[in-house]
Amino acid sequence: MLRAMKPAAVQEFFRRLSAANPEPKSELEYVNPYTLLVAVVLSAQATDVGVNKATGPLFQVVTTPQQMVDLGEERLRGHIKTIGLFNTKAKNVIRLSEILVAQYGGAVPRDREALETLPGVGRKTANVVLNVAFGEETIAVDTHIFRVGNRTGLAPGKTPDAVEAKLLKVVPKAYRRHAHHWLILHGRYVCKARKPDCLVCPVSDLCGFKDKVLPAAVV
Repeated sequence: MLRAMKPAAVQEFFRRLSAANPEPKSELEYVNPYTLLVAVVLSAQATDVGVNKATGPLFQVVTTPQQMVDLGEERLRGHIKTIGLFNTKAKNVIRLSEILVAQYGGAVPRDREALETLPGVGRKTANVVLNVAFGEETIAVDTHIFRVGNRTGLAPGKTPDAVEAKLLKVVPKAYRRHAHHWLILHGRYVCKARKPDCLVCPVSDLCGFKDKVLPAAVV
């Protein structure tokens, strides 16, 4: 396994990402914690761009759990039919909306365990909602963060949970609030799966990836 990045390098890693993008934002479009929750549930095995295309018109008419229940599963399917697994996702969104109305007064709970009891909501989704909607210092390990954590040596781990646990240990406190977004964006646009763009990477000299491609002048 790749050797873990040293603390001083981790500090510099996040300092540079922070300097380049001081206030990173989710690329999912939403208007409140509830619509964020719905968007994240819909984003499983789908792109943020694809989800946003579907939820743009949807969130013009639905912004609360009760409105979603009133819309109904059939009409919801019509809004999200361009998203993969839309039938299952429609069932989950309607059911979680019913639970929010019945058990939480229509509010999204600021509690991981409560969130994870909702249909279609796992640990990753709960972490996104806690981080984006409520400012919690959580890290949702998706495929991008899992790849970056392992490829760079920042947080090597065999499972998403292992990478999450390592990140929560090594990310400096000052950077924990936004670490989730910095790592996702870095994995999405720079440290890409098939061909990482090492030539423009701001942290390439800190990275332990043995197959990285660097400019001839620094090889």
